Amino acid sequence: MTSKFLYYLKAFVEYGVPDRWFQGQLTHQVSSMFDRDDVCEIAQRVNYYCKLPAGTRLNDDAPLLSSLRLGRKRTVYYFDSHEIARYFPKDLRWNTEFGDVNYLPPVPAITKSRPIAGNNSNSVLLKLNKIRHFNFVQDSTLFREKNDLLVFRGACYRRNRQQFLERYFGHPLCNVGDVRPKAKSAGARWLVPEMSVADQLKYKFILSLEGNDVASNLKWIMSSNSIAVMPRPKFETWFMEGTLVPDVHYIEINDDYSNLEEKLGYYLRHLQAAEEIVSNAQRFVGQFLDLKRERLIGILTLRKYFERTSQMQVTEREASLYTNPTVELMTRSGDQAA
Repeated sequence: MTSKFLYYLKAFVEYGVPDRWFQGQLTHQVSSMFDRDDVCEIAQRVNYYCKLPAGTRLNDDAPLLSSLRLGRKRTVYYFDSHEIARYFPKDLRWNTEFGDVNYLPPVPAITKSRPIAGNNSNSVLLKLNKIRHFNFVQDSTLFREKNDLLVFRGACYRRNRQQFLERYFGHPLCNVGDVRPKAKSAGARWLVPEMSVADQLKYKFILSLEGNDVASNLKWIMSSNSIAVMPRPKFETWFMEGTLVPDVHYIEINDDYSNLEEKLGYYLRHLQAAEEIVSNAQRFVGQFLDLKRERLIGILTLRKYFERTSQMQVTEREASLYTNPTVELMTRSGDQAA
């Protein structure tokens, strides 16, 4: 898990470096993409995060980049967005929607999260609040060696989580509960002690239920040797939850949780199939572990935002990569054959 101390230490050290140094690195960062073997994968991710069509009109009152300020609130959103924005001129304009965004903004905006369904092109994803949402684990316990139960510890303030507890609290296949110390009324009977991530990793199955937007525990579950159990996600972040395949990357249960016993029973009887999900999930997580590449993709995503809102020009080669990434792959293959 990521240390908050190390996160803030790194953030403040980089904060002390003049922005002009980063702006001088922009051309090199962009051109370095074309020397990589994974250039098409990078372009595909950029296109996934930024779906703005060419010629998108930006609202006249969109704030300047220079208006981004470090304050007492939402400092992680400042540091994470500033890490990318500082590569660009301060007179460019953008909109930001910081916090848990579970709606579609009316103007093209940089967000941490967005709904998966519908036309979500106005929500341009950056890797924000990563100290909370991008934690991965090292898990040395094999799936077969873990407890044959589903575990969940969370703040059950939302109705979807309460509905799960109404149905499965005290169930013989589940160790689940609400950790809010001030749980009221009916929820009080579900109150259980908090459980560390290390202790949750002793279980084969870990429940992942969305809160205000995405489920913050999904990333570390998928990096472990346990399996995430959840309904199909309705929101997504930089983790691209919308690309996850049910029963390939996680065990999918119905929105009303009615088939939980059936799904857990199946994978307890078919351990090899369960272990394939573990392997698939870990491979999916692997694409987010190269931090230099992650920063490059963030720079290219914001650069595309500025290009699509007619604030920045890009080379023809870069523009074609965003239109059809496979063209670049075919060109590289042809050059190698020659």
